[in-house]
Amino acid sequence: MNLTQHDWAAQLEADTNAVILDVRTEEEWKDGIIPGALLNDIYKGQGFIYRLEELDKSKNYYVYCKAGGRSAQACSIMNQLGFKYTYNLDGGFMNWNGEVLLPEKD
Repeated sequence: MNLTQHDWAAQLEADTNAVILDVRTEEEWKDGIIPGALLNDIYKGQGFIYRLEELDKSKNYYVYCKAGGRSAQACSIMNQLGFKYTYNLDGGFMNWNGEVLLPEKD
């Protein structure tokens, strides 16, 4: 389900069963993330699927990418794999006006 920036943020804030999933590349991830996000690069193909299979399907997933296209695709794949609740951030990270963190350096 596509949610506007406002609805995505408001629903996420109220959701006690939420997981934030960033499906951008590692390079994009380094530019900043929505706090608490997990990275799973959709361009990794089968690796992306393997990482999804490790996730708890009973959680609610708030998914984003740079503009909203890859995250919409990720939500569709996740739904096919049995994830019931996936929410795409319409407009993506480039339109995000909420809190942003720089990820921890390894």
